[in-house]
Amino acid sequence: MSRSETVQIVRGHMVPPRDPQGRREGFTTGTAAAGAAKAACLVLARGERPERVTVSLPTGRTLDVLINRIEIDGESGAVTCGVVKDAGDDPDVTHGAEILATVRRGDAAGVVIRGGPGVGTVTRPGVTMPVGSPAINPVPQRMIRRAVAEAIGDGFNAERTTPGVVVTIAVPRGEELAKKTTNPRLGIVGGISILGTTGIVQAMSTAAWRASVLQAIDVAAANGVDHLILSTGERTEQFAMQRFAGMSEMAFIEMGIFTGDCVRRTARKGIPRVTICGMIGKLAKIAAGQLQTHVAGGVVDTQFLAALARAAGLSEKLAAEIATANSARHAQEIAAAGAAATSHRFLEDICRRAATACREHAGGQLAIDVLLIDNDGNLLATCE
Repeated sequence: MSRSETVQIVRGHMVPPRDPQGRREGFTTGTAAAGAAKAACLVLARGERPERVTVSLPTGRTLDVLINRIEIDGESGAVTCGVVKDAGDDPDVTHGAEILATVRRGDAAGVVIRGGPGVGTVTRPGVTMPVGSPAINPVPQRMIRRAVAEAIGDGFNAERTTPGVVVTIAVPRGEELAKKTTNPRLGIVGGISILGTTGIVQAMSTAAWRASVLQAIDVAAANGVDHLILSTGERTEQFAMQRFAGMSEMAFIEMGIFTGDCVRRTARKGIPRVTICGMIGKLAKIAAGQLQTHVAGGVVDTQFLAALARAAGLSEKLAAEIATANSARHAQEIAAAGAAATSHRFLEDICRRAATACREHAGGQLAIDVLLIDNDGNLLATCE
């Protein structure tokens, strides 16, 4: 290709329509971004024009994603590739959005990741990324860096001794899509977030997913399991499996958003004990009596959390900050600025309130423990 040549390939990939009763899994915006970045690096370093690439997922799996767009700017040397996000049967607003990655050679070693148009900017504390940074979460960033490393190999070093690249992630219509998410309320402005902890999207909001969770409880009951471990997601389930190693696999159920349905079904099936394992966002909702915890199903009641903070002995200043926190995680960070004992008492009270809400929802027929962990899998508080 000559220095001035400009190449544009748009394949026009479409994703299948969603089936509200289905269980077809999809992939996250993080996976899409990593796939687009890998494809752009293959073009830049090796001169390839890939139709699909294999993305390494955090869970150890791999996933092939189709490359929708290849644009080569012969003047600047930048390469842009795009992947159309497929959320499977999950009602995700980014389903069908194209995630773009533009890659160019960097002036220094390493991989620099930037946010382009349609990717939000963090303006308030309480989310995973620091204020001022693009809303590209840590796991997607690691996925992008790994994808770049897999693509570059020796092909990049052959031309330059500095194996540096700058990756800019962009989302056409991202600012418009973000209005349908909680980003504006969280202080993420200008676009969507690039998210995902496993790389895969499961249809956790569908009737089929709810039915499969309840069926798992039925199976456990039918096989004599007398203690269920209900987790709110994959990371909390992994923590629970380590903590309760040796228990039957049937005892571990990823309940997702269906807390109320699960505790009622457990009581109905005569299983006497439940342990709920979750993070602050879901548990704060449960503690306030929200037994269906999808992000679209209700916001965290920060006034409720502020009242718990005061009762735990946190200062009025910290309680007032919690009352206006951007998220439950933000409230947790604010509480951590107080004395260790009062901060821990605050988290323990969330666990106690969550256990009480679930016990009442199940008609008082269950013994319920609650474990609160952080994003790194550390146990923060319990009600046992």
